[in-house]
Amino acid sequence: MAIETTSIHLVTADALLQNWQGHRRLTRRTIEAFPDDKLFQFSVGGMRTFGELALEFISMAVPIVEGVSTGKWIAFEHGKPQTKSELLRLWDTQTEQLNEKFPKIPAARFSEADKAFGQWEMAGLATIQYAIDNEIHHRGQGYVYLRALGIEPPPFWDRN
Repeated sequence: MAIETTSIHLVTADALLQNWQGHRRLTRRTIEAFPDDKLFQFSVGGMRTFGELALEFISMAVPIVEGVSTGKWIAFEHGKPQTKSELLRLWDTQTEQLNEKFPKIPAARFSEADKAFGQWEMAGLATIQYAIDNEIHHRGQGYVYLRALGIEPPPFWDRN
């Protein structure tokens, strides 16, 4: 017996961006929850600080959108913010850039395989999902740090 397959499109590019931006809003609130003196100083078990992790998210987001869009994979040069307010300013600037650049990704590029930054070979959609998954994964680490500091993290389900 042959199994009939049907192509199903589950998410639009706009819905994907809105989902990602929802996660970014939650990550921003997680950054805000850290005391200024702990964001770049506190870690558990020798892991990176949440400030360093947030910089990793920043170094991936816009460069991945630009890479998926154009096939040009250029590292994000941002310097190293020294304070929470500097990090949040950079975060907010990048949020605006994502809203501007994401809709310009040609539809075909979501399914085209490319080697992002010479490291990960996968379709554009998978590369974007990698950035989202990486942020979610490491935000969980931030939640552990906040709890270790006696701070209640923002509700993980509230991405408004």
